[in-house]
Amino acid sequence: MGDLTGKVAVITGAGRGLGREEAIQLARQGARVVINDIGLPDAKEAAEAAVEEIKGFGGEAIAVYGDCADSADAENLMKTTLDTFGDLNIMVNNAGFCRDKTIFGMSDDEFDSVVRVHLRGHFVNMRNATAYWRNKAKAGEEVYGRLVSTSSEAAFYGSAGQPNYAAAKAGIVAMTMGAAQLLGKYGITANVIMPRALTDMTAGGQTAEMFAAPKDGSFHMFDPANVAPLVGYLASPEAGKISGEVMVVWGNEVQIAQRPTLRETFVNPKGAAKWDVEGLHNTLAEHYNDDYMSVWGGFSVPPV
Repeated sequence: MGDLTGKVAVITGAGRGLGREEAIQLARQGARVVINDIGLPDAKEAAEAAVEEIKGFGGEAIAVYGDCADSADAENLMKTTLDTFGDLNIMVNNAGFCRDKTIFGMSDDEFDSVVRVHLRGHFVNMRNATAYWRNKAKAGEEVYGRLVSTSSEAAFYGSAGQPNYAAAKAGIVAMTMGAAQLLGKYGITANVIMPRALTDMTAGGQTAEMFAAPKDGSFHMFDPANVAPLVGYLASPEAGKISGEVMVVWGNEVQIAQRPTLRETFVNPKGAAKWDVEGLHNTLAEHYNDDYMSVWGGFSVPPV
């Protein structure tokens, strides 16, 4: 079950945290793994350690350094993968970071840099992988393709201190859903995970205590290792019919997100005429009464 022997997987941001656990998971299932991370000294050290851990249990892995959102670095990642292993089958986009501020205090760079690494970082690598798979299919070759994108529940609920991060994560969902529709005819799947896990992005600030490991040694609900098996499953042959899904994963739970749906419909009581302001107020004010929490349909859940 879940055998990936001979398959080739690329995981971005895989030196630490979720990416590292996902790389190890895929390697244990038999995949040959390419660990991508930024070329900074601490990231290189972590990536090399992950490579050695995989080799230690008999797996195959290499590290390729570069900026996941840079087109030239992404092309080098793709070329090195093909030159080393001769194929690409699984693309897991994971890399990201946070620059948290409220909307009225955020600089252009704080917004642009986070959207760039998350959303553009997904885009350039998805583009390279899907173009490769499409060209193989057009040449009459067999294609095995799995895309796994990493979003966040911030995409659903917004995040008061993360307008950059929430916007990027919502964009990742939309882009991946579009890819799923396009790629289905080739037998390629594209899915989104929304992990809740202890990572560099959640280890500090207001979330640090929430995500910390239990001091009594009991099951750590936010251990990033809890997320990796879902990635391993979505990458597997057994998940070949699962595509265009968004899944929240943490601890011992996987929740499948429902597609956004339209809720109440209000029709102008005057009939076939456009609304006016008074008519809208008379109709909607009763709906949005004092008992209604006006945060996305009457509910508010702190995003992770």
